[in-house]
Amino acid sequence: MSEPVRVVVVDDHRILREGLVALLGAIDGIAVTGTAGDGREAIHVVDADPPDVVVMDIQMPVLDGIEATRHITGRHDDVRVLMLTMNEDDDTILSSLRAGASGYLLKGADAAEVHRAILATAGGGMVFGASVAARVAGLFAGRTRHRPEHPFPDLSERERAVLDLLAAGRSNDAIAAELFVSNKTVRNAVSSIYAKLHAADRAEAIIRAREAGLGRDH
Repeated sequence: MSEPVRVVVVDDHRILREGLVALLGAIDGIAVTGTAGDGREAIHVVDADPPDVVVMDIQMPVLDGIEATRHITGRHDDVRVLMLTMNEDDDTILSSLRAGASGYLLKGADAAEVHRAILATAGGGMVFGASVAARVAGLFAGRTRHRPEHPFPDLSERERAVLDLLAAGRSNDAIAAELFVSNKTVRNAVSSIYAKLHAADRAEAIIRAREAGLGRDH
């Protein structure tokens, strides 16, 4: 029997937080291991006992969900963050992705959708609710109309393969397994990709790659 997906729930509204905990606690294969009421508390909870997935609200006191996500993903390579929020404006979606979020759902999603999103996110995928996916597709389409036929000519063949899998939402471990190389080789390639793309972090590299059409065939 496989281990349950370990989840931390972050929301400043106690009733909503407790409701989500109760909902997730009733689902086989998911274990809620912690909760937090603001972004700073979320960082402490994750540092103390890193989960597989953090379900993160955005508008919170002390430290908002985007900044908390940036801290968490910067400290924990294996922790994935799924935004669950009322915000659906373009700037907030892109800021969340740049901070390292692996998924974006709107509050109002049903239990089955939240369940699927947590499992997919834990498995290394990128997940968007239907309306958010349409917005993201539109944003990327608007930025890719004039992309070159062969993007990122400075990258080596291996670096391009790694970037393609990054854009598909794969973790470093998954990339290493798929390309039959060591984790160290993948880490070195990722560092080189950041430098050559002038990307500040993983999220920015993924966005740049998707804008160029990578990550779509996986």
